[in-house]
Amino acid sequence: MSSFKDLRIVDNFYQTSAFFPMPTVCISTLNDDGSLNIGSYSLCFPYYIAGKARYAMLLECRNTSNTCHNILQRGKCAINFIPDDRRFFKEAVRFGYPGPSEEKMKTNLFHMEPGQAGPEEVDRPPVIGEAFQVFECTWDRELEQAGRFKVCDIDDGHPGPYNDFNGITSKYGAHFILNIDKILMKEQYYDAIVNGVKKNSFPPVPVDYGYRDSANFWYTRFPKLTKPVSEPIPAPKEVDLASIRYAAERCDDVVKFTDDALKNFVKVPRPFLKTVLNGCIAWAKENNVTLITEEHVKIINDKRRQEKESQKR
Repeated sequence: MSSFKDLRIVDNFYQTSAFFPMPTVCISTLNDDGSLNIGSYSLCFPYYIAGKARYAMLLECRNTSNTCHNILQRGKCAINFIPDDRRFFKEAVRFGYPGPSEEKMKTNLFHMEPGQAGPEEVDRPPVIGEAFQVFECTWDRELEQAGRFKVCDIDDGHPGPYNDFNGITSKYGAHFILNIDKILMKEQYYDAIVNGVKKNSFPPVPVDYGYRDSANFWYTRFPKLTKPVSEPIPAPKEVDLASIRYAAERCDDVVKFTDDALKNFVKVPRPFLKTVLNGCIAWAKENNVTLITEEHVKIINDKRRQEKESQKR
């Protein structure tokens, strides 16, 4: 008799159907106006490691994110490996939550400094001074002809067609093959690698377990590899009703919402609002409804809740 239970594989399986240790990195890019953006990621892994003329990392992200937008536009980023510090992890959690770049950067805890890869290039973002190492990268947009994807094609996800491994790979997903231009290392860790690594030479690296529920990110502190600790996600900011109504009125020419129905969406993060509204509209069309009321929203939410419960079984 097997000692294992067969767990159903669902979307985001590494978070919802597994315990999967990952790195915690903050990726810096430049916005269209030249300002800084930082997004937090764990789906960032070595890709080309030997036998080629270059080395590369793989980044997986939402194609509606600020990071995706900036890489598609300018092709440059820096992968900043932050050390284990509760302040830094709290900041990483904040940067990982969807929202306007300008708003998140107003209170950036990290100190930024110039990188060393192509300092004359205007598209190069600064790097995080507190990081123990940084990979400065350039997106290989030639692979799979991924350079054809444009940010203007991404509204509520991308309509396709999609690539297999580089560029836009699904309605809401993107993969970027990032060629490593420079590896920057703090002096004490540089010396350890060059002169010989000992057990006390390793940087304090947090191990991330991903976004595992609706309340917390979970990670293990270094070097106390015992029980993981949690960091609460930021409370979602309420979107004003007028903004929601503006978005809803432009989603469909036939199906409309009452204000009481729209009040249910004030805490939905702005990047996901259109997706939620379109989901309600799809339900309305399936059920011959042209005006979605608060009662309809309750029915839709109950249906989603039941579907999630059935996936867990």
